[in-house]
Amino acid sequence: MAIRTYLRVIFNSEGARPSLVVDRLQNLGFRPITGYYDFVYEWPSKATVREAINFADLIHETLRGLGVFFEITTLSEEEQ
Repeated sequence: MAIRTYLRVIFNSEGARPSLVVDRLQNLGFRPITGYYDFVYEWPSKATVREAINFADLIHETLRGLGVFFEITTLSEEEQ
């Protein structure tokens, strides 16, 4: 069963350059996409809710201080 975490980023003109934000997110394994969401992370195996929460914490730490807001949604294959 494929699990994906989708990420939407809202940039701030007083924050970090978008290219820096993209680089940091790609280092976490995110891939840029087009559409409503800006990035997708494809889990290598089935993820638990706790793992998704821990990943959200990691995203938060990675984006801290960059002046961006983010929204995440993690969906199983049935929900996509």
